Amino acid sequence: MKLLITGGAGFIGSAVVRLAIARGHSVVNLDALTYAACLDNVASVASNPNYAFEQADIRDRVALDRIFAAHRPDAVMHLAAESHVDRSIDGPADFIATNITGTFNMLEAARAYWTARGKPADFRFHHISTDEVFGSLPADPAVKFTETTAYDPRSPYAASKAGSDHLVRAWHETYGLPVVLTNCSNNYGPYHFPEKLVPVVILNALAGKPLPIYGDGSNVRDWLYVEDHADALLLVLDKGALGRSYNIGGENERSNLELVHTLCAILDDLRPKAAGSYSDQISFVTDRPGHDARYAIDPSRIRDELGWRPSVTIDQGLRLTVQWYLANESWWRPLQARQGVGTRLGTKA
Repeated sequence: MKLLITGGAGFIGSAVVRLAIARGHSVVNLDALTYAACLDNVASVASNPNYAFEQADIRDRVALDRIFAAHRPDAVMHLAAESHVDRSIDGPADFIATNITGTFNMLEAARAYWTARGKPADFRFHHISTDEVFGSLPADPAVKFTETTAYDPRSPYAASKAGSDHLVRAWHETYGLPVVLTNCSNNYGPYHFPEKLVPVVILNALAGKPLPIYGDGSNVRDWLYVEDHADALLLVLDKGALGRSYNIGGENERSNLELVHTLCAILDDLRPKAAGSYSDQISFVTDRPGHDARYAIDPSRIRDELGWRPSVTIDQGLRLTVQWYLANESWWRPLQARQGVGTRLGTKA
């Protein structure tokens, strides 16, 4: 297939781009190259004849129409989004403009293109979203998010993604646009922009800085290795039922404190300090406003209908991630100078 992938220079998007190219697809990578994007993420495929890059903003409908007409994709994988909860607290406007208005523009551009081609039955619009749209779960391990869980977003980021999900479903029901949706748990892995928890802990540990943990560290997340996520996304695009959503989870619940201790133990093994443990650098800081207590995904639908399960455990994936950061300082070092990286955000509530 020829895939139009939005946000393909970001963390998850670039993993999808790399895997799609490796599997023989043609890819058009549409990215605005905002602060969290990095073309180094796709440098390994940049010279591939099946790869093309378009710098454009999904808020720019004219640019989207031009790109659809020029490249004539068989499917869209829509990943472009503002995604950092802390930044959404301090500046929600960008999240509304990109995640809601941008998704509206993508849907309308895709619908116009699909209609002009005679509404081919094999066209797909795959919208990639987050489990944060479902809100916060109680501690009971038996309670998890399913595809029928009621939406209950608690942050500007989650609310903007919930809005985009609703638009995609409405365009399917009203206009017949052939869509599939996915909602994923927290991703981690190579090329993770250094403002999120896992890379912050790794890089602060190496620099001898405090390892900040919000509140008491009891907040629980289900952790999904990014390359497993990319594999699941391509599977849903190919085999998912039209109009259906699929929750993608790593089946790896950990509290933030447990996660940080695991990362410290891996670093102690791979790059030990002269004295003591990296866990000595753990520092508890004021909690994020409205911090959701727990996310956990029930992946039964994607497992039973499509036969997908994650390939790595949290311990395997975190070790692979630490090894990648240790080997790729030339990638992450320049990113630390970008706006907002290394400073506490999300305190303006």
